[in-house]
Amino acid sequence: MSPLTTLGELEVTLALAVVKTLVLVVGGVITYFAFKAYRRTRQRALGYLALGFGLVTLGFVLAGMLYEILNVTLALGVLLESLLVLAGFLVIAYSLYVQ
Repeated sequence: MSPLTTLGELEVTLALAVVKTLVLVVGGVITYFAFKAYRRTRQRALGYLALGFGLVTLGFVLAGMLYEILNVTLALGVLLESLLVLAGFLVIAYSLYVQ
C-alpha cells in the first residue's frame, strides 16, 4: 500500500467521523425542540415527530458505531441503520397524518 492511499483513507475516515458527529448534534437538537414542543402543547403529533427524528438520528449514527465498536459487519450495520431510518420516517409520516 502506498502512503497516499493510507493518507486518503485517513482523511475520508476523519471526514466521516466529523459529518456523523454533526448529524448526531443537529438531529439531537431537532429532536429536543420537537420533544420540548410536545411537552408544552401535549399534542400527540409532536410526540411522534420527536420520536421519528430521534430514530432517524440514531439510525444515521448507528452503522459506524456498530462497525467500529462492536465489530459487526459493515453490511449488517448499514442494514440496521436503514431499518431505523425507515422506522423514523414512517413515524414522522404518521405524525404529519394524525391530528
